[in-house]
Amino acid sequence: MTRKLALLLIVTVLFLPFLPLLIWSFAKGWYFPQLLPQDWTLQNWVSILAISSKVGQGFFQSLLIASISTGLALLVGLPAGRALGLMTFPGKGAIKLFLLLPIIVSPLATLMGIQFMLIRLGLSGTILGVVLVHLLPTIPYMTLVLSSVYANFDTGYEAQARSLGASPIQVLWQITLPLVAPGVVVGALFAFLISWNEFLLTFFVGSGRVFTLPMVLFTSLQGGNTGLTAAISITSILPALIFLLFSSRALRSDAAIGGLGDV
Repeated sequence: MTRKLALLLIVTVLFLPFLPLLIWSFAKGWYFPQLLPQDWTLQNWVSILAISSKVGQGFFQSLLIASISTGLALLVGLPAGRALGLMTFPGKGAIKLFLLLPIIVSPLATLMGIQFMLIRLGLSGTILGVVLVHLLPTIPYMTLVLSSVYANFDTGYEAQARSLGASPIQVLWQITLPLVAPGVVVGALFAFLISWNEFLLTFFVGSGRVFTLPMVLFTSLQGGNTGLTAAISITSILPALIFLLFSSRALRSDAAIGGLGDV
């Protein structure tokens, strides 16, 4: 009972800041000192449907960019995280520090040079260019998370599978990936959320031609319509919450399997 109460308290604290957004999205006007709006309306949500071309374009382009960025970050992060977690070599600490630089240093410090290179390559204002620049913050998170996972990884399982005749692909698919799956889920969650909510990199590299949901939200903020902004904000939060829900279920399933294995 205490555990359920604690969980309820955590969920309440996490979602309480979103309650004013939800109220504003249905409010016709909400002024101090009113505890709740006097007039309610669906006009803000109807307005989202009315500008469905812009919101829909932003939603699907954000989903496409975040998914591709997460997949590419995973392809790079798996071998890089394994090398950093299991191997000892000169300059390992420097490489870890180098991975932290995109997180520590402001993107504005390198954005101009990156944009110049992408213009020369003809990738400025394209989805591919935005995906590539989103890899700057997503790859470090993915690599560092997986390096921590591999630091506690027992390669003996892989050796036993190889001694029993398993191919390298079978070892990767049936042994390695299931064991590091919780770290993959956490890394993918970080990478997806970072790419999904990225505005500055998309704004500069997209050159106004790649229109993601954060850019739709920024445009609505400039319009001064609080109710419409709240509705778009909730729309932008929903995919992240769904991804978080599936990730938490996957982590619980992995934990349950791990517990059965210990038994």
